[in-house]
Amino acid sequence: MTEHSPHDPLEIAVTGAAGYIGSRVVYLLAQTHPEWEVTALDNFYLGDVRQIGDVEVTHVDIRNRERLETALDGADIVMHLAAISGVDDCATKRDLAYEVNVTGTTNVAWFCKKTGAGLVFPYSMAVLGDPDRFPITVDAPRDPLNWYGRTKVLGEQAVDALAEGAFPAHLYLKSNLYGEHRIDGQRVSKGTVINFFVSRVFSDEPLTVYEPGTQSRNYVHVDDVARAYVRSAERLETQLEEGETGVEKYEIASGEDPSVRAVAELVTEIAVDEAGIETAVELVANPRGNETLVADFQVDTATAHETLGWETRHTVADSVRKLIREKA
Repeated sequence: MTEHSPHDPLEIAVTGAAGYIGSRVVYLLAQTHPEWEVTALDNFYLGDVRQIGDVEVTHVDIRNRERLETALDGADIVMHLAAISGVDDCATKRDLAYEVNVTGTTNVAWFCKKTGAGLVFPYSMAVLGDPDRFPITVDAPRDPLNWYGRTKVLGEQAVDALAEGAFPAHLYLKSNLYGEHRIDGQRVSKGTVINFFVSRVFSDEPLTVYEPGTQSRNYVHVDDVARAYVRSAERLETQLEEGETGVEKYEIASGEDPSVRAVAELVTEIAVDEAGIETAVELVANPRGNETLVADFQVDTATAHETLGWETRHTVADSVRKLIREKA
């Protein structure tokens, strides 16, 4: 079992560290707690960050349990952010999604069970399917509509089964991400809905919105999510010192849950203000039968506020304005 003394520097390992969220988490950990030792791991499937300040990202595939456990050796906390996260990517590469999101996650949780290391593990609202009660909380029924959501449910169940009596774990039900950040001057982004709309402004194409357009999503900035994970590490340090085990679950979201069409129209308005660019919004046939179409997506984030002391600092409008200014 890992025995963490309050006098020893915390050792944290981050999987998926070359990616959109993981690289920001490693950066914030180093900025917030320079006394901690951080190990960054990734197999570079999509993430292309190789160096984060003084931390080099090491090539490790979480599907290889022996190699993974060697890389994690000595870690007090594992922030398990590696995943095949795209709905379409998971649909076309089902075996890969299972191996990474289920087997890989089980490998990480098994390491934590054997060593007592704390664990941070996020999954998206895709695990819920079509929610029917609001505001959404972590105890909402799991009824995923796609293979991505199903694999993340299986990962959640693995952590649930292994943590009790063995290690403390924080599981995150997080909403749709947006925004960009920079690592040593390198722009780090992802093709999320809002980021896609902003990029589209600078093409000759309209902003395409899948019908009916009234479907709502909750949006949270990548930096806000990364700060939640840092707060998790701080709480887990105390839990490790006190010998606590078991799962705590948190909702990470903002107070903004507009329709997809409303987001597109907001982007077009800001594009005119900031860059003098006029862009049309066009409704198109929805190719997906595997996504929620609810018109309300409120999320109850009280637990994260009260237990972790976490708050959002970014708004969609301010972030869109900043992105457009930088690209104009």
